[in-house]
Amino acid sequence: MAATRVIASVSSAVSGGLLTKTPFVGKPQIVSFCFRSNRLLTQRRRVFTCSAIYNPQLETKEEGEPETLDYRVFFHDNSGKKISPWHDIPLHLGDGVFNFIVEIPKESSAKMEVATDELYTPIKQDTKKGKLRYYPYNINWNYGLLPQTWEDPSLANAEVEGAFGDNDPVDVVEIGESRGKIGQVLKVKPVAALAMIDEGELDWKIVAISLDDPRAALVNDVEDVEKHFPGTLTAIRDWFRDYKIPDGKPANRFGLGDKPANKEYALKIITETNESWAKLVKRSIRAGELSLV
Repeated sequence: MAATRVIASVSSAVSGGLLTKTPFVGKPQIVSFCFRSNRLLTQRRRVFTCSAIYNPQLETKEEGEPETLDYRVFFHDNSGKKISPWHDIPLHLGDGVFNFIVEIPKESSAKMEVATDELYTPIKQDTKKGKLRYYPYNINWNYGLLPQTWEDPSLANAEVEGAFGDNDPVDVVEIGESRGKIGQVLKVKPVAALAMIDEGELDWKIVAISLDDPRAALVNDVEDVEKHFPGTLTAIRDWFRDYKIPDGKPANRFGLGDKPANKEYALKIITETNESWAKLVKRSIRAGELSLV
């Protein structure tokens, strides 16, 4: 039997009114719900979330050994039940703050990702032709996903060369100074967006900063990143443009004039991909091999 180890307690990043069974008082921060037991979604406005997790205390558990094909990081609620980090952790915390799940800690190279085609979508190391995948060099920022988002592969984006979504949750590059842990859930605020085109597919990179970072209060939009983290946006773009070159592949490209979009645009992308995810879990769109559990 594979070894199982508890490796982290997920903090109160997932907490908020959306996690309670009681009605909201006043204006709700989360404007839609989905009940995963019967896949019913009720829309009020534009941001969708699940009320499946009622207790903010989550736990991640390893199964198997790191850097092996069997290695998985599963998420559990406080009753011990497995949950999906992609579908069950809420996206929106209100006031422009979102949950961000760390897949790849900064200064590491193992290509970890949520297994979107496996039951409960655990985090695993990506493979190609049966071999574990690594970046050719360390990534310099915490990297992961926004839960309850999905880049629809049937939807062409007219603003980015008509590129179609890459069939994955939206990626986040978190620029704070602290190194995250695999499976850690952080509260972040988006400040910019990069429209990466990877082999013809649109693969958004939302640039965000953890609310726990000492400079978080100073960074609220794209121009603040350049002021307080000079050179970071260019470094992110160049890193993701070039990382495939050592393997003999062409460089990735970027839309929107090869420049980062501002916070308002980043929030628009989050809203649109959250709406796509809502259609996916309602089965308004074919899921294919994607796990909806």
